[in-house]
Amino acid sequence: MQRQHFILHLGLTLYNIPSMKKYCILFILSFLSVKEIYATHISGGEMSYIYLGPGTSPGTLKYSVTLRMYKDCHSGGATLDDIVVFTVFNTLTNAQVRNIKDIPGSPLVTLQKIPNDPCIPDSIEQEVCFFTRTYTTIIDDLPANSSGYTVTYQRCCRVAGMQNITSLDVGVSYFAKIPGNSITGAETNTSPVFGTKDTVLICSGKTFNFDFGATDADNDTLRYSFYNAFSGGGNTTNPSTCLTCTSPDPSAAPPYNSTSYINGYTPSFPLGNLVVINPNTGLISGIAPNLGLGVTGIFAITVLVSEFRNGVKIGEHFKDLQIRVGDCQITSAVLNPKPTTCDGFTVNFQNDFPNNPEPLYFWDFGEPSSTNNTSILSSPSHTYAAAGDYTVKLYLNRNSPCGDSTQLTVKVYPGFFPDFDVLGSCKNTAIQFLDKSTANYGSINFWRWNFGDPTSTNNTSTIKNPTHTYAAAANYNVEFIVASDKGCIDTLTRPITITDKPAINAGNDTLICIIDTLQLNAIGTGSFLWSPNYNINNVNIFNPLVSPDVTTTYRVTLTDPFGCVGSDSVKVSVVSKVNQFAPNDTTICTTDGVLLRLTSDALNYQWTEIPAGNTLSNPKIKTPVATPVTSTVYHVVGSIGKCTAENDIRIKTVPYPNANAGLDQTICFGFSAQLNASGGSSYSWSPTAFLNNRLIPNPVSINPTANIRYIVSVTDTLGCPKPARDTVFVNVAKITADAGPRDTSVVLDQPLLLNATGSTNYLWSPAQWLSSTTIHNPVSLPQNDIEYIVKVSNNFGCFDYDSIRVHLYKLDAGIYVPTAFTPNGDGKNDIFRPIILGITSLDLFRVYNRWGQLLYSGTDAEKGWDGTFGGKGQDAATYVWYAEATDYRNRKLKKKGYVVLIR
Repeated sequence: MQRQHFILHLGLTLYNIPSMKKYCILFILSFLSVKEIYATHISGGEMSYIYLGPGTSPGTLKYSVTLRMYKDCHSGGATLDDIVVFTVFNTLTNAQVRNIKDIPGSPLVTLQKIPNDPCIPDSIEQEVCFFTRTYTTIIDDLPANSSGYTVTYQRCCRVAGMQNITSLDVGVSYFAKIPGNSITGAETNTSPVFGTKDTVLICSGKTFNFDFGATDADNDTLRYSFYNAFSGGGNTTNPSTCLTCTSPDPSAAPPYNSTSYINGYTPSFPLGNLVVINPNTGLISGIAPNLGLGVTGIFAITVLVSEFRNGVKIGEHFKDLQIRVGDCQITSAVLNPKPTTCDGFTVNFQNDFPNNPEPLYFWDFGEPSSTNNTSILSSPSHTYAAAGDYTVKLYLNRNSPCGDSTQLTVKVYPGFFPDFDVLGSCKNTAIQFLDKSTANYGSINFWRWNFGDPTSTNNTSTIKNPTHTYAAAANYNVEFIVASDKGCIDTLTRPITITDKPAINAGNDTLICIIDTLQLNAIGTGSFLWSPNYNINNVNIFNPLVSPDVTTTYRVTLTDPFGCVGSDSVKVSVVSKVNQFAPNDTTICTTDGVLLRLTSDALNYQWTEIPAGNTLSNPKIKTPVATPVTSTVYHVVGSIGKCTAENDIRIKTVPYPNANAGLDQTICFGFSAQLNASGGSSYSWSPTAFLNNRLIPNPVSINPTANIRYIVSVTDTLGCPKPARDTVFVNVAKITADAGPRDTSVVLDQPLLLNATGSTNYLWSPAQWLSSTTIHNPVSLPQNDIEYIVKVSNNFGCFDYDSIRVHLYKLDAGIYVPTAFTPNGDGKNDIFRPIILGITSLDLFRVYNRWGQLLYSGTDAEKGWDGTFGGKGQDAATYVWYAEATDYRNRKLKKKGYVVLIR
């Protein structure tokens, strides 16, 4: 059973609180401020009346009028007023009748809901508290009249920040309408009294019931409805010029304005369209606004109760109250209704209410015979073994007092296939629509057609197989909704084309030999009628035989099954012979194709080859493509029925020239290449770059600078008019020798690894102190300054030279740093950097000022400090440097010292 725990009907604790009037006055005088007077603190109220009998004077009436006001205990601002002003108006004329001042208030009473729900987390504020005060006065000697009186109280201001109305600096108007004697006995009426279940917390997004009912001393019939909240009173930024703005004295005359509703809420739906009020009981119920995780909102609710006596409305009374909606985080199980499953046996499930924190799940899919009838997943799926109705149950935090459960009936009836057909296609004829839908379970019992013809008065239908007549030829979108008694429903939308006449095709115009018979062939659906009835075997079939002896145009008229008529014609031209001419014999290059351009009016063709072969693209068309490999005669017979003509075409084949551009070759950069072509009588080379003559068989490519491909086109005089082509590549080998850096230095006994690049063969000289002279990376152990030269070559004889100078320092490997530098931009001694000898890597080089501030840090020996920091040149002074390095023996070196910056 689903746990009903979505509204907290609240306990009531009453406290008498002494009047705080004098304390408020002291506060105002002490701080010389009136801000609290205008503070937002009104949370609700109502004004009611009791008939006390005839007035003291003859012809008058006497009433007791009571105002009840509410203030949120936790809101800021002043307390409820100690005294108030009631203003009485004639309901018909809105003229002021009396202004009653200094009506005292009762002692403050606290209405408080004590936190008591163990299923709401401690982090959620459950407490709801109001201060309330009543003000009662006796109004005597009101002259009896037909329209009655309106008693009003106005005040600023409502609690700010409400969710459904604009409440900042917005006041309230509470009024009671005392009926007149236009309805017999109405002037003796006493207004209904609402209950006092006023401290209420509604859980955001949850189902709730809240009793806003009233009782009536006269036993009148009561009817309830939501009502708008009224504004009145106001705030001002200069209260010294408007002492009565917040509590008008007297109150403004009716009618009174509604407050502005916001965020999509309205007077009829103050808590949204999912919350309604029972007109007979005053019970407010529905699903509270879902404000989101951790959000609390204040809503203004006004309920109007109307009194009916003997079926006649005699009075009305309203109550205005704020309601707090909060995120209770109560675990809730909600399963929204599911449509019938019609396309398979698998159903997906989920809890349709978001819970935070996520609860523990237990699902029962209502199929006890299944081995997978239960699941603990939050969003499981279940595949049912058979069609049917199943009761699915969801338990959240099962067996826990703060859990919840619900159930849902799931209908599984797969195998529902909607379909329809359309018969007919012409305007102004009845188009037949046929339901072709099928259902594996149950029967189809609902149809709704929309013929896509909105200008028609009969654009829809609910019968199974309707007809519809379209007035215009056009494209229409037909919508078909079909359903079964098992709850399956689907919608099909299909375009149809309505035409002026039915589709009819008599065929293409044609030829006939005068001695032949021809079969016509009309395409369409319906009955046929041919004309003229001349040399035709049957005028009522779609494919009659005709044998005209003169050219004749036959017309066929089609009447489809729905009475739509259309026609088409075919011209049959009668000939006594075939007119046919073949092109001249020709010569082509072997393997080329040639189009046989036959001139003929024949209908059918048959080509043959002599000698026999299979070199035609299609031997049954008028102009095939021939690709003979030897000289061939092509014979063609063109026919129109029994009339024929024959021709021959001779095609001679000549082979292409045997073009040969010669062998690919490789030359050294700076040399020339001799080209040699053969195979024909004339030659043309491309591209022309570096060639001394492009039109001879043996040009020279003079000093090409990069690899190049030459193409030679060769022609001859043997009969083939087309050139043959061949290609030759000239590869240019360019050697660029690189012995490494131009200069380098080592210390005594430091091995130097040389590393040359550029090609495949290397030769170093002199051989002094080298480990090898024929590899690209020999090791030198120099004992003095020396210059090495390397010759780099390839296997084609191309070569280049480069050299490297080696300077030997007869010092220990180490870090050598200058003691001064002059960063003045003259290009001399502008950068302070270490000189490293015998060093494999500079691991650290830093410069500090006298206060220990780091000015430069780096590991590149080619770079250094330029005498600036943060973009500013540093003063002439002494600075400290520190360096770390690794020498060629892998020893770690550390060194520090001083440098003088000279300006």
